[in-house]
Amino acid sequence: MKLVILTGMSGAGKSTALKMMEDIGFYCVDNLPIPLIEKFVELSETSKEELQKFAVGIDIRSGNSFSELEEVLNRLDESGQAPEILFLDAEDAVLVKRYKETRRNHPLSGGRRVESGIVMEREKLAHLRKRADYIIDTSRLLTRDLRAELEKIFVRQQDYKNLFITILSFGFKYGIPADSDLVFDVRFLPNPYYVDGLRTKSGNDKEVQDYVLQFEEAHLFLNKLEDMLNFLIPKYITEGKNQLVVGIGCTGGKHRSVTLANELFKRLSVKSEFGLQIEHRDIDKDALRK
Repeated sequence: MKLVILTGMSGAGKSTALKMMEDIGFYCVDNLPIPLIEKFVELSETSKEELQKFAVGIDIRSGNSFSELEEVLNRLDESGQAPEILFLDAEDAVLVKRYKETRRNHPLSGGRRVESGIVMEREKLAHLRKRADYIIDTSRLLTRDLRAELEKIFVRQQDYKNLFITILSFGFKYGIPADSDLVFDVRFLPNPYYVDGLRTKSGNDKEVQDYVLQFEEAHLFLNKLEDMLNFLIPKYITEGKNQLVVGIGCTGGKHRSVTLANELFKRLSVKSEFGLQIEHRDIDKDALRK
């Protein structure tokens, strides 16, 4: 029998993830009272049904009994029935935004600001996050990205290292992305903007890609950047980092940065130990301004 405890910050997407777990073959129970977890495990093991995979959603709504969870997990570990723990997280600013959009109150905020509830919840969940087998930061994940991460862990059973990388192209004239961890300036390359027939196209078009990648400097840059990331990524994983945003910028974020971001994404895609997505922040902004 496989048991997964699905937990994490309120607003990080646990309900959505639980539905996805059901889609990939798990029998799911949401907000099961903590004192009943051991009984649930016992009944599941003696059940005559062919169910082999179970996911139990646990969160701060459990109230005072939430403090019992660690003892319950310890007893399950000792009995050889240790569950895997999947912890969903998100940045505080993202959680606040999600609560404001849905106009819901945080379960711990009471009549206070949402931020105060988030701080309290982080404190209460700190021990559980530290104990988690898998941590997924949903701050920048689309629904399909979250599904892909869950399938990677529980369907393909790949070695999961709790790191999600975003390759982000952008234009310097629109500002450096505030959430970038690493920023690289590719304005040293010739600009396709000044080439007849390429101005209205983007780095997603073959003509622009061919132009940018004809220069040896573009390949040298990609080789050195890939080599550096191959060095850094294991260090970040060891340090416990969950999100890495690699920003690649040119003047307008439409030609050179998009091309090189796409190429870097292709190179990193052959790695299976971390999640990966690409985003072109400013690719359409020139068109919108005209």
